[in-house]
Amino acid sequence: MTKSNGDNPNAEEGFSLISNQKLLGLYNTMLSCRAIALEASNDPKSAGYLLGHEAAVVGAAIDLLPEDTVAHSLSPHRAFAAVNSNVSASADIKRAVRSAVASKAGQMTVVFAGSRHVVQQAWQKGLTLAAENKLPVLFIALNARESPDAEAQRFPIPHTEPIASLPRINVDGNDVVAVYRVATEAITHARKGHGPALIDCWRSAPADPLENMRKYLIGKGINPTPSAGTLTGIAAPPQAC
Repeated sequence: MTKSNGDNPNAEEGFSLISNQKLLGLYNTMLSCRAIALEASNDPKSAGYLLGHEAAVVGAAIDLLPEDTVAHSLSPHRAFAAVNSNVSASADIKRAVRSAVASKAGQMTVVFAGSRHVVQQAWQKGLTLAAENKLPVLFIALNARESPDAEAQRFPIPHTEPIASLPRINVDGNDVVAVYRVATEAITHARKGHGPALIDCWRSAPADPLENMRKYLIGKGINPTPSAGTLTGIAAPPQAC
């Protein structure tokens, strides 16, 4: 999956920074994630934190390399295989960030946090460790609030000197193209040894990231018909969690 997702744009696509093939890949991958998340949400033992956050997860992880690592507090865990089957995924955020200290040049660790109550301590320690050591780590905060300036449900950020200089980018978590652009830039920056960054994905509820992307594709003259093997008729998620 990773190799096929690195296609360059061509002149026929209007010199877009993202090729039409890539845009369709983002959409189809979000559809797969939605199907898995909906199935898991019917299980009372599986908290569906991924549901509704497909744009953030797909946009940030779809182009990671096999040597990279994903750490997350999201369920269902198997949805990450649909996003990028070449990347190892772990539920242990603290261990993943610590292991980044010994990572080889160019290796990335991407951390997703979808429940502040579950990961608050690991999140804060990870941010501090990554900032102090300029680790190649990208933190993705999945927040549910109406604007990037609102404080409701914002993930806590430690007030330390290293953290103060940590690049923090606000992006609409319903917009997979926006997430993909900023995540690609932040990952490239980190791979070059410039340290971690935090992408704050706020969701403009009750908007649906899949419907947003479908309309975007139609507006660009791209047929959003799912590829073979991708489930259709997928419902919108409940209000952002």
